[in-house]
Amino acid sequence: MSTTTLQSLQLTDEQQTLVNTVREFADTVVAPAAYEYDTKRELPYDIIAQMGEMGLFGLPFPEQYGGRGKDYFQLCLAVEQLGRVDQSIGVTLEAGVGLGAMPIYRSGSEAQKAEHLPDLASGRHLAGFGLTEAEAGSDAGATQTTARLEGDEWVINGTKQFITNSGTQITKLVTVTAVTGESTRPDGSVKKELTAIIVPNGTPGFVVEPAYDKVGWHTSDTHPLTLTEVRVPAANLLGERGRGFANFIQTLDEGRVAFAALATGAAQGCLEEAMRYAKSRNVFGRPIGSNQHIAFQIARMESRVHMARLAYYDAALKLVNGQPFKKEASLAKMISSEAAMENARMATQIFGGYGFMNANPVARHYRDSKVLELGEGSTEVQLMIIARELGFDTFR
Repeated sequence: MSTTTLQSLQLTDEQQTLVNTVREFADTVVAPAAYEYDTKRELPYDIIAQMGEMGLFGLPFPEQYGGRGKDYFQLCLAVEQLGRVDQSIGVTLEAGVGLGAMPIYRSGSEAQKAEHLPDLASGRHLAGFGLTEAEAGSDAGATQTTARLEGDEWVINGTKQFITNSGTQITKLVTVTAVTGESTRPDGSVKKELTAIIVPNGTPGFVVEPAYDKVGWHTSDTHPLTLTEVRVPAANLLGERGRGFANFIQTLDEGRVAFAALATGAAQGCLEEAMRYAKSRNVFGRPIGSNQHIAFQIARMESRVHMARLAYYDAALKLVNGQPFKKEASLAKMISSEAAMENARMATQIFGGYGFMNANPVARHYRDSKVLELGEGSTEVQLMIIARELGFDTFR
């Protein structure tokens, strides 16, 4: 891994170069194709391949595994710039790295890292994160999927839902959480033993169900999954048996920082579109931006972007420097997702009827941004985490 860490809120030359490179790619390659792929509801594999060639999927991984040897903050910078023009592409990178590949890097054996990380870090393949179920998401302890050990195989049964990057043409695997045992606490309640297991794509009994008909994120790949007597080698255990919950909590904490970067990019994209339109759209003989009300609304949009970026930079600073960052990650995720939603609403209002047309980027942000307040832990979950970190342990 890179020994360079974020020391302040001022970007280094290397970090700024990355921002500039990804911004140009987003403006010249991603943005022009966004409406077409959004309408088709297809993942643009040609664009994903180009992102792989740029090394974006390998940013936080060591070179020995095919990565670029940078850090998690640089991943966030790239995600922000992509999310500015197309949230679906931004979340494909964010989830592909933070939820798909990172658990293998953090918890995998050397053999698992050598087998999977080069493909995932290159963008040749994607991986999914199979945690959420109908009754389990924020409450991971309610997981119903089970795995039993028979000889040298795990046998998995259950269902998962809302799993990103799980059904693409280049999906290599999904890591799933499953109940592998139970124990009784002193108070008589039952504690489930949660374990993470790697399930390769194409394994018999592992069915990727038809994609969801979503309000937004049309280009992003999202499916429910069904696992029926799925057999995988015992060696597909990811990390220690019974440590699945702890490992995935770490994954979610890190993922929320990158998710906040995605939301900040969305808020920035709405701001840029609103500024452009307010300066070029003339009504009653003058630009609409000359009206104080419009100018003040855009000023508020700028303030939301500024606070969101500061929040995720702060969380990233602590993450890459090895400091506790759980509270900061939740703060950043909540602040930035609310900023994205508010900026999308205001940008659409500034555009008027044009903002209601799907070909307009702000219309896509308006549809896409709501899930930012729901995914990787809803706003209510973030409030719960923040309150707990402040010492209010009343959520049982």
